[in-house]
Amino acid sequence: MIENANICLFCSERTIYMKAVIGIDIGTTSAKVVIFRPNGSVITEAESSYPVLEPQPGHMEQDPHEIEQALIDALHEAIADSGLSASSIQAAGISSAMHSLICVDESLTPLTNVLIWSDRRSVPQVERLRASDRKTLYENTGTPIHPMSPLLKLRWMYDESFVPYQTAASYISMKEYILRKWFHQDVVDYATASASGLFNIHRLEWDQDALNYAGISAEQLSTPVPPTHIVTGLNKDIARQTGLQQDIPIAVGASDGPLANLGVGAVDDSKTVVTVGTSGAVRQFVNKPFLDPDERVFCYAVSENQYIMGGPTNNGGNVLDWLQHTLQSPDKQPGVSDVESYLQMAGDIKAGSNGLLFLPYLNGERAPHWDATLKGSFFGLSHSHTQAHMARAGLEGVIYALYSIQEAIDTLGHSSDTIYANGGFARSELWLQILADVFGRTVKVPVSHQSSAWGAACTALIAIGSLSSYEEGTKDIAFQTSIPSQDMNNAAYRELYHFFKRLTEQTSTIARDMQHFQQ
Repeated sequence: MIENANICLFCSERTIYMKAVIGIDIGTTSAKVVIFRPNGSVITEAESSYPVLEPQPGHMEQDPHEIEQALIDALHEAIADSGLSASSIQAAGISSAMHSLICVDESLTPLTNVLIWSDRRSVPQVERLRASDRKTLYENTGTPIHPMSPLLKLRWMYDESFVPYQTAASYISMKEYILRKWFHQDVVDYATASASGLFNIHRLEWDQDALNYAGISAEQLSTPVPPTHIVTGLNKDIARQTGLQQDIPIAVGASDGPLANLGVGAVDDSKTVVTVGTSGAVRQFVNKPFLDPDERVFCYAVSENQYIMGGPTNNGGNVLDWLQHTLQSPDKQPGVSDVESYLQMAGDIKAGSNGLLFLPYLNGERAPHWDATLKGSFFGLSHSHTQAHMARAGLEGVIYALYSIQEAIDTLGHSSDTIYANGGFARSELWLQILADVFGRTVKVPVSHQSSAWGAACTALIAIGSLSSYEEGTKDIAFQTSIPSQDMNNAAYRELYHFFKRLTEQTSTIARDMQHFQQ
């Protein structure tokens, strides 16, 4: 129920007049729309999903028309359910998944599907580039060499004489497709541009060395702009379908990772955010470009004086999905979901899973290894282990992989005392306790799980002058719990983590040599 709302006495339906702001989150599997009050409390939200396509092994794609329609549906549902008048919505901001790529012609007709972050077709290009003298690319762009990067996707297209690449007028992300189609604006926010591997984070412009490698020109890309850049003039038909006003100011925002940090107030290097959804990430803000000599972590530009450093993992909630279906509890109770049953089973086992380790690399790995050929495995199995041990080891393995990213950040001098957790895994008390115990730090969990959407909404409020800063926009963020690390568990995990690292290093060569046996 919405409080302190005025009712239009001359309308046929109940219409509510109050100030509101929209956070749009175009994710990997769904489009989410959250309508907030200016203080960050949620009025209503809606979500519409779309599938991931794999027309060939390793070719991970999505249909841009399906994503656009899902976004239209989510906007329409959220606005209709809120009961708000269109004029009461002050602004909107956009968050989007990183590393997407579409080839389009001069009329904006997609010549390809959306190639998403998990696409692996450019593995050969990655291996060849790593074997060459390519240090300058990372130093200029802050983007590690990996198939996720549009830079490598474009090089694959170049090497394969891919016809859509050869005939394309532009190469854009999914967010840019929406901005161009809905607003006729050829712009891209710094963060999305930065995650492409084509953007110079020092000069805040397209990097010529990267463009040369990709075989494209800056004229085929959008104009980079800060996150508070406003677009207006919404397409009349889109306005009718969604319920938005044509003149609503839309902040271009940023990618989902930085906005998840900004949405919980983690705006400097004293705070770390750990996100686990389908995949996962560990991120901290810094006030200038900060590069890793070993190229273990990324550093992306967000604004003129804000940079995000950290690393993503390919293996988060998707691993839990695989584990829960593979290790179904024999004692599952009626009415209990597969996830609940799995977590109950894992919760019966002590920290450390009786010496059982799980490498969670079912989808290769990004940070800190940047190795698409890494594979998952259980190690240390004995007759004393049960499904429950394997269930617990699975959760611990995902957190060990996240901690390996934090360890890299720590060695670069950016350690923090508190972890802010968000994403779907933050709903599990067991997983959060494992996170606190492995990291050896207190974990705080915000009440709202829509951090990226609120980060986008905050950006919009700053852009129109309703907020002075992200600090102001997040000062009233409520946290549902604070979980301290348990010393005994942390001691066990510190020892087991060293074995986890050794196991990852020593099996990586075997995994690479065996990859031709797996499709």
